[in-house]
Amino acid sequence: MALSRIYSVGLATTVASATLFLDPAYADGPFHFPFIYSSSSNAAAPAAAPKEESKSSGSGFDPESLERGAKALREINSSRHAKRVFEIMRQQEESRQAQLAAEKAEYQAMQARKDIERQQAMYEEQRQVIHQQAQAKAQMARYEDELARKRMQQEHEAQKKQDGELVKMQEESSIRKEQMKRATEEQIQAQQRQTDKAQAEIDRETLRVKAMAEAEGRAHEAKLAEEINKRMLLERASAEREKWLAAINTTFEHIGGGLYWASVNDTAISIGGLRALLTDQNKLVIAVGGATALAAGIYTTREGARVIWGYVDRMLGQPSLIRESSRGKYPWSGLISRGMGSISRAGSSTGGKDLLKNGNGFGDVILHPSLQKRIEQLAKATANTKSHEAPFRNMLFYGPPGTGKTMAAREMARKSGLEYAMMTGGDVAPLGSEAVTKIHQLFDWATKSKKGLLLFIDEADAFLCERNSTYMSEAQRSALNALLFQTGDQSRDIVLVLATNRPGDLDAAATDRIDEVIEFPLPGEEERFKLVKLYLEKYIAQSGEKKTGWELFFRGQQQKIELKDISEEVIREAARKTEGFSGREIAKMMAGVQAAVYGSKDCVLDANLFREVVDYKVAEHHQRRELAAEVHR
Repeated sequence: MALSRIYSVGLATTVASATLFLDPAYADGPFHFPFIYSSSSNAAAPAAAPKEESKSSGSGFDPESLERGAKALREINSSRHAKRVFEIMRQQEESRQAQLAAEKAEYQAMQARKDIERQQAMYEEQRQVIHQQAQAKAQMARYEDELARKRMQQEHEAQKKQDGELVKMQEESSIRKEQMKRATEEQIQAQQRQTDKAQAEIDRETLRVKAMAEAEGRAHEAKLAEEINKRMLLERASAEREKWLAAINTTFEHIGGGLYWASVNDTAISIGGLRALLTDQNKLVIAVGGATALAAGIYTTREGARVIWGYVDRMLGQPSLIRESSRGKYPWSGLISRGMGSISRAGSSTGGKDLLKNGNGFGDVILHPSLQKRIEQLAKATANTKSHEAPFRNMLFYGPPGTGKTMAAREMARKSGLEYAMMTGGDVAPLGSEAVTKIHQLFDWATKSKKGLLLFIDEADAFLCERNSTYMSEAQRSALNALLFQTGDQSRDIVLVLATNRPGDLDAAATDRIDEVIEFPLPGEEERFKLVKLYLEKYIAQSGEKKTGWELFFRGQQQKIELKDISEEVIREAARKTEGFSGREIAKMMAGVQAAVYGSKDCVLDANLFREVVDYKVAEHHQRRELAAEVHR
């Protein structure tokens, strides 16, 4: 009992000391050792507790506990069981340390588990973050792709809208250009009409001067022939009067009246037959019936002849669209034309030699050597094509006005052995709805030529222009379709030659029918020299040649023009000055020279007069060009 008490006191003292030194906040707390203290001590403890609590409540430190601990230690040291107490205390401490170590190990294991769980949670959280980041990236990629698609769609819509606006602007620009082109063409046409009007006035004045000169030249010859013509007319009228009087007298004698005619002062008077005719009713009825039958016969014969002639003219005659042709208007008219042509060729053999000499063997056509060679090659090829019965090739002649397109076509037909017919495109539009019929009649007439026919259409752009043109009427479009129908296949009877100053205005289907395209440029200096020399010979040197026969009777003798100091150097100088002139302008210039010579007193052409007229025509040519340039501006 005493041992246990000592052990309990020592243990309590030790614990109190340890508690005092280790944790002062619990130094005054109660200690319970049930295996050391007795029941009395246990009963005294609750009683002492309030007292101790009252003592320590003021300062927080209990000095009695320290004294009790010191007292317990002294009791343990003085007890004989002190070693065992300390051994037990040591074992208890070791047990407590082992328990603490186990708790520590358990705590470390629990801490390790918590670390593992925390790492797993961090890994899971990181995995979720990575997954969320991947989802965010994928969503961002989808969003960016959607934005890119929307942007591309918007850009496409904007580009489409911009293209539509651009197309609209281009269409508006084309419409404005077309309107400007149309207005410019109208201005050009108006200016051209004014220019043509001025040129027509100049030509009319030139013709008037020329006619006056020719009238003055023929006045004397007309006076000499006037009396002879008057006597011839009087004799012819007298013979006709006698013939009709004889016929009337014979008619009334057959009626039965015994008419007697006498001539008193050139007046026929009936003496007895008329009285007998009026008194006899039967004779009067016969006379009236005969006169009526005669009038009806004359009228019927005239109308029948007109109908028959119209049918013959429609079946055998020349189409109305043809302006000029080497074929006669009727099949039998070729004999007369050939006879007259042979007579005229026989009468003008000398002039023909000069023409061949001046024209270089190509008539009045003076072309550049390369172009002339090309025309001759086409003429030979056309002749060989006809002889081998191969299809003909159609041609297009284009170039400025007056460069010899029509004359070249005529000479090509002559050299190739073909007949030719010429028409102009301006004659088609006035026909209206009849144009289609006339064009079909023209081609039907052309296919009847035995030699082959060269059909030359001048100013082809007048009715062969683009079919989408606003100025083209329905009748013109039908006429164009009719010509395209007739020329759809290669022909063995017709060579189609189109001539135009504006080849760009032709319809694409019309140009598709063309096999050869030939340009006729303005003549160069050498060609102008030959043209001036040719027309000088034609209009000046040959103007006063003596005429014989019917030509002298109807036209009279023309006054001879004397050439003075007109050398080749003067002609060459005129050729240099007339740069930009066409062949037609040079011909008109030489006609003006002829008119100036006829307007002079002595009918002499010298170098000064020639230069004066040439300079005037050159200035007039430049003025026309300036007017045309102002219209184009």
